[in-house]
This record gives sequence, C-alpha cells and structure tokens, in this order.
Amino acid sequence: MPRRILVVEDEVNLLRVLELQLQAAEYAVEKATTGEQALPVVERGGLDLVLTDLKLPGMDGLELLSRIRGIDSSLPVVIMTAFGTVETAVEAMKAGASDYVLKPFPLDALMLTLDKALELRSLREENRRLKDELGRRYEIDNIIGRSPKMQEVFAAVMRVAESRATVLLTGESGIGKDVIARAIHHHSPRRDRPFVKINCSAIPDSLMESELFGHEKGAFTGATASRAGKFEQAGGGTVFLDEIGDVPSAIQVKLLRVLQERQFERLGSNKTITVDVRVIAATNQDLHALLEQGEFREDLYYRLNVVPITIPPLRERKQDIPLLTEHFLAKYSEETGGRVGKVTPAAIERLVGYHWPGNVRELENIIQRAMVLAQGPVIDAADIRLDTERRPAAAAAGSIPFLPEGLTLDRYEQELIREALRRTGGNKWQAARLLGLTRAALRYRLKQMGGEG
Repeated sequence: MPRRILVVEDEVNLLRVLELQLQAAEYAVEKATTGEQALPVVERGGLDLVLTDLKLPGMDGLELLSRIRGIDSSLPVVIMTAFGTVETAVEAMKAGASDYVLKPFPLDALMLTLDKALELRSLREENRRLKDELGRRYEIDNIIGRSPKMQEVFAAVMRVAESRATVLLTGESGIGKDVIARAIHHHSPRRDRPFVKINCSAIPDSLMESELFGHEKGAFTGATASRAGKFEQAGGGTVFLDEIGDVPSAIQVKLLRVLQERQFERLGSNKTITVDVRVIAATNQDLHALLEQGEFREDLYYRLNVVPITIPPLRERKQDIPLLTEHFLAKYSEETGGRVGKVTPAAIERLVGYHWPGNVRELENIIQRAMVLAQGPVIDAADIRLDTERRPAAAAAGSIPFLPEGLTLDRYEQELIREALRRTGGNKWQAARLLGLTRAALRYRLKQMGGEG
C-alpha cells in the first residue's frame, strides 16, 4: 500500500511538480494550497507525512505545524522554506518539525529528506509495536490460565511485584517459572531496568563465580580482560536465578552475602562492589530435602524464601489446556502459513486425558508438532503424538525390569555413576547431565558411595 503524503504549497506550478515527482516515486499524494485546507485532511487520518511551505496565505507553516502536532504528534512534518528564513526553519525544528529543505532545492535532495523522515517514522512505529508486544506478553492477563490455582499465582505475582522482596518460585520443570519471573519484573518499579536470567544448572562449577560476580584480568588462565558479572549487568533491575538448587556450596556463601549486604567482590579483586538488584530464584527440586542432605545452606534458603510462590503442574489445572492449545495455535500459525488454525473436540479430549510430565513446555512442543504434521487445516486426535512411547512396555505395565544377576539396586546405581564419570573424564557436571541428575543429586550420591565426591 503506497505511503500517503500531504503537500501544502500555494504556488500552483511548484505544487504540480511536487505532485508528479511524488507520484513517480509511487507515493499517494494529497494537495492543499492553504493551512486551512490542509487541516481537515490531517484530521481524517491515514497520512504518513506532511510536506508544507513555511510561508502560506492566512495560517502560516509554523501555526499549521502546531495544529498538526495537536492532532497527531507522531505525524512527520517537513518544512519548505526560502534561504533567507533559515532561522525560522530552525524554530520549526524546535517546535517539532522532522526536517526542512531550502528553496530552491533539487528534487532528488527533497526525496532523500522525505525518505529519511518516513524511515524514522517506521522505526519509531516498530519500536512502539515491539514495546507494546513485550508488555502484552508479560501482563498477567496474557499468561494463560483461568483455573483457580493459576489465579492464585497471578494474585501473588501482583502483590509481590511492587515490593523489593526476594521471591522463590517452585514447581516442576516446564511449568513456566521463567514467564512468571518476567511478569514480576514487568509489573515492578524496575521494569525499565535489565532482567538478567542465570541458568545455574548450565554453568560449570569452575565458571560460576566468574559468571555471577565477574573477574579481573589475570584472575585465572584465559582471563585476558576484566569482565562484569551478571549481578553488575543487572544493576537496578532483576536477577533471575533459575535452578537455584544446583548452586555449589562455595557459591551459596557468596550469594548469601549479596542477599544480606548487596555486596560482593569480583574474582581476583579486593574491591567491594555494591549493587541494587531484586532477586527471584526458581527450582524444580525439593530444597527441604537438599537441606537435610547438607547440600543447601539453611540461611540462604530462608533469605531466598521470603515470598514463596508454588506454580501448579499442568495435570492439576487441566481446564487450562484448551486455552493453552489455542494460544500455541496462534503462536505457530505463521510457521505453517496459517494452514492449521483449529483443533477438534476429540483432540482436546486426548490432550486433557494425558498426564503431562513435561507440563506446559511439553504441550507446546506437541501442538507445534501436530501443526507441522497435520494433513488438513484442523488438528484431530490422530494428529496428537503424545510421548507415551518413551516409556518401556514393562514400566508402562507397572513391572520393574530385572537387574543383572547378583547385582543389587544400590550397586547398579554406583556402577552407572562410575561409568558416567569415566566417560566424561571425571567431569561431575557433564556426568550429572549424562545421568539425568542435578549436580547436587550427583554430589549426594558420591558422598553416599564413601566420599568419592
């Protein structure tokens, strides 16, 4: 659709030349010879730019500019003026004009000026659209869930958002703790400051201190330059510590100090850094069990657990499944070219009847897969490929496969752990991932094996 430009010029010959030039450049052109004629065109809306002479009969260009600003402050206005009135053109820029051109002007120079003003408008509109989209994404009303349990979560989020209190989000993997954390940040006074997420389970123990608190040049092999950590990067904003249960005990001490005193030192430095951040932590582990095992500090737990919010698993709020399904259909519609847009009641029934060990994340993957594989525009029950096939037949029937002869369950587990450590060259972080364990769980099992950790 061509851009619409209103040209306001009382010299009829110049007005005609400008009209032809702009039409040749595939713009739609509206014309006026006075400011009084121009205003109704502006009020009708739909314009992308106004090009007006500064000197007009009756209402001059400056007054027209002021009136346009009152109707649509985002509409670009480019001023045409004679060489002797440059000061007035500068005055127009201060009053909100996008740019000006001096008469007489080459037509190609005018077109460059107009193109620049239109491009700037497009960038501003895109920036506004992205901000609006980001805001809508994390508004409570747009986090999908009408079930009573999710409404309780939403109410807790709104109550805690305005405070500085540390929040601990608990619940199974895949339930959307990241989205809830971002919602708390978005509704807080820190919304315009950084939101920095740290996945504690994805950072090797040897790098965690540097990642969180930064380091100085030469602090360790490979530290060729000083680097700010995540807490410094989040200054004034929010730090989200995901999978907090995987933080090693040595780092837990430093985190406790940050929560108590808002202070820390970079690795390799004695200089104390003070930060103003809000901390949100999350875990899918049982921190009480880790406390009993000595894997998690009790004092850190109570510092983190100021405001606890437990997010229910999807199987406990199945009435949200149809809403979530519609949400994911809309989300991935573009990927399928809008080919798939509906789901049958039979498919919904199949989804509601599933136990959802992977929670909302698993539902999203299954809907996306169904949209890709569906034969027609509607997803039916046959298009829903659930992950029940992953479970061994014996396990599905409720029986337990036999262990090798002469091997107890404890010994079998120990052999698996030793084999994982052998394959990873003793790297406990990689071994834990290979076994499907958290690092804290692996450390606990190694201690049970006789101090091999």
